[in-house]
Amino acid sequence: MSKRIDENEEKVIQEGIFFAFISYVFFLVILTLLFKRENKFCLFHAKQGLVIFVMETVIILLRLLLGEIFNFFYHLGMLISIVLSVWGIISVLMGKYKKLPLIGEIASKIVI
Repeated sequence: MSKRIDENEEKVIQEGIFFAFISYVFFLVILTLLFKRENKFCLFHAKQGLVIFVMETVIILLRLLLGEIFNFFYHLGMLISIVLSVWGIISVLMGKYKKLPLIGEIASKIVI
């Protein structure tokens, strides 16, 4: 019986791997939410990708509003978002449901 569950889970992961992958590429998370949110693997990664996307958007807006005084925090925030995105992409490619540090708990509370 557990073998069947594993096969079903593997099928869910394989069907969703592309959209889960693009969830971590800036605004492409929107495509995942539009076309693959019924796939639990995609939805898990899309929620984390959405948190990263919002974080990047806020960082960019603050940079535009505050200019040079925000420069250090802009670069730090973008570096953190890139690291989190790469970490998320690696977990997608490994077929894992891995909660990312800093954002995993926030993402798990999102209801879509």
